[in-house]
Amino acid sequence: MELPQLLWETGSSTVADVLPIAVIIFGFHLLILRQRIPNLKSVLVGFLYVLIGLTLFLVGLEESLFPLGKLMAQQLTDPEFIRGTTTAVSDGLRWHDYKWVYLFAASIGFATTIAEPALIAVAIKASNLSGGAITVWGLRVAVAIGVAIGIMLGTFRIITGTPLYYYIITGYLIVVIQTLYAPRTIIALAYDSGGVTTSTVTVPIVAALGLGLATTVPGRSALLDGFGLIAFASLFPMITVMGYAQVGAWWLRRDAKRRRMTPADE
Repeated sequence: MELPQLLWETGSSTVADVLPIAVIIFGFHLLILRQRIPNLKSVLVGFLYVLIGLTLFLVGLEESLFPLGKLMAQQLTDPEFIRGTTTAVSDGLRWHDYKWVYLFAASIGFATTIAEPALIAVAIKASNLSGGAITVWGLRVAVAIGVAIGIMLGTFRIITGTPLYYYIITGYLIVVIQTLYAPRTIIALAYDSGGVTTSTVTVPIVAALGLGLATTVPGRSALLDGFGLIAFASLFPMITVMGYAQVGAWWLRRDAKRRRMTPADE
């Protein structure tokens, strides 16, 4: 598709997607609150920037990151490449022969999450409200590690062909158990952290990776096996964020206990 046509179609779709949001915001402000919108000119300019930014971002994903992620999945699962880097048997490949796929999945999951605008916004708000107890980079890294683990495990599921619900049920059982023991101040934030990962940067690349793997790994179906990676990207950050808080709480208890014991030892 020609670039001008792609820009026009993507821009039209973006306007259609953003318009209901604008109607609700302006409608409630004018009809329910019955107040004039302050700084109307700046608000309208901001909406225009949103439309332009989203359009360019979506075109960039479609033209660059999405096909690149799919291409990487195809190349990393190429039998010629795998047999050149492993001791794969001649009659077929085994799950542990795909080690570069697992490494790529973890790396791309971590990198896309660190760059996720929604996560950055949530991390800044959490840091401000907690008085710095939750650091911006601490939360971002904790979430990114969770996504990296989840995407890596999700690619393992695609390659082995094991049922998705085994992993999801086990993961949520871990979340339930962690919820009983994690600090109360982190639980809601941990649950929200699973949602902010499924946003504009992570979803297209992760979806491309899953579909690319499912179409190149022998015996896999793009429809049955290609989807599900996004569920992993939403689940495992909850585990790592609560784990981050639990480790922090344990560290503080240990330091407090050490300070109490030091005068007695002297």
